[in-house]
Amino acid sequence: MAISTELRAQILRYHHVEHWRVGTIARQLGVHHTTVDRVLAESGLPKAERATQPSMIDPFRPFVAEQLERFPTLTASALYGMVCERGYPGSEHHFRHQVALLRPRKPAEAYLRLRTLPGEQGQVDWGHFGSLTIGRAKRSLMAFVMVLSYSRRIYLRFFLDARMENFLRGHQGAFEAWDGLPRVLLYDNLKSAVLERRGEAIRFHPTLLEFAAHYRFEPRPVAVARGNEKGRVERAIRYIRENFFAARPWRDLEDLNAQARSWCEGPSLRRPCPEDRSITVREAFEQEHPQLVALPENPFPTDEQVVVSVGKTPYVRFDLNDYSVPHTHVRRSLTVHASPGEVRVLDGGELLARHPRSYDKGAQIEDPAHIEALVEHKRGARHHRGQDRLTHRVPNAHELLVRAAEKGDNLGSITAALLRLLDEYGAAELEAAIADALGRGVAHPNAVRLALQRRREARDQPPPLAVALPEDPRLRNLTVRPHALGDYDRLHEDDTPEPEETPTDTPDTPDTAEESTDDPTDE
Repeated sequence: MAISTELRAQILRYHHVEHWRVGTIARQLGVHHTTVDRVLAESGLPKAERATQPSMIDPFRPFVAEQLERFPTLTASALYGMVCERGYPGSEHHFRHQVALLRPRKPAEAYLRLRTLPGEQGQVDWGHFGSLTIGRAKRSLMAFVMVLSYSRRIYLRFFLDARMENFLRGHQGAFEAWDGLPRVLLYDNLKSAVLERRGEAIRFHPTLLEFAAHYRFEPRPVAVARGNEKGRVERAIRYIRENFFAARPWRDLEDLNAQARSWCEGPSLRRPCPEDRSITVREAFEQEHPQLVALPENPFPTDEQVVVSVGKTPYVRFDLNDYSVPHTHVRRSLTVHASPGEVRVLDGGELLARHPRSYDKGAQIEDPAHIEALVEHKRGARHHRGQDRLTHRVPNAHELLVRAAEKGDNLGSITAALLRLLDEYGAAELEAAIADALGRGVAHPNAVRLALQRRREARDQPPPLAVALPEDPRLRNLTVRPHALGDYDRLHEDDTPEPEETPTDTPDTPDTAEESTDDPTDE
């Protein structure tokens, strides 16, 4: 602690003139006795020897010193329990203070100042800068930082995670911004760089090795717990926090990265170069640039590639969101290729869908053409289902539809009209009317309707009553299989014969009853 010149003069005067002892000077001036000792030592006087009072720990000092020499990391709590079992009567707080004085200190390590040649080395690391909320998703805001060891030029780009694809994109961005790259890149023990390490044996991430081979640089991890070996990038991250990120307003990730590019090209380059403070970082980089390794002709592919499965609905799930695909590819495995701004869905080499990428959570990103195609397909399916129901109940309706198709008539409207007649008159009447219309050579619902009316007038029957059917198309389109009536006849074999049935009895009642007991599995 620095003291004033006046206080120093008072200490020396009281000691030499008044002959006060060190403890008296410390109490009267309100300073620690070590401060008085330091002032007297600086003036050439030897340190005053003070009598030490006996302590309760004195009998146990040899035992504690021996244990600490054998086990330097043994905790004070464990030592306190050991000395208590041997009769130590003092408090744990006082014992901890004494153990701190007795514990052997690791000697301070001196470091050499590391210097590199121009274009020789760069250092890479991630920095965590909080989180970013996008819609319903909360994503980490990660800063990729690369710094050239000689000129100290910084490259900065923010991402929403620290996955391998973004790790490689950060490298590419730095190489393109510098129009070159250093020969060696130093990494901390990141999972993106080092998968496993046992002593000197290191297993690099295979994707990073492939990337390094493409750009022809050497990836080199620093030693474990030796952060000083990549101190340039550590200081660069601290400089970014204090000089760029602190109190900076920004709207979204794109705006933040645009400001980061401007900062890297402006204030960051104008600062003095730590290696030679007579020049700026920009001037140092101009000296270093000719020594950088040239870029290859083609960039390394960094798109994310994920195999996904399509369920019943025409969507693929990728990065917390759903993206639409053509309905013809449901229940299949497809491949997603994603860049920071776009998501593409492929089936082998065929491009099925292309969408802007969303970083929300639970969002549905749709191509209107995919949804419209599915709707049209469902409409066509309803028409086919109606035809199946019609031909199942009235077999000769198939011939009428074939003749209508040969003339180019709208089969959808014809099918719908015949289904309405089926609900009103029943299957038997409709089949007879269709046969009448086909016999007259007219394949049209109007001819069938006239034939139905003639048949009812001939039997002197009133027009049929419309049966109110539910609006749900799933119920309206149920296919009803007529039940054999012989089972009911056998129930009345012992009864008196039933009166002869009138052939003109309307079939509406059995049709309606059959529909009410239809098996849903027939749908």
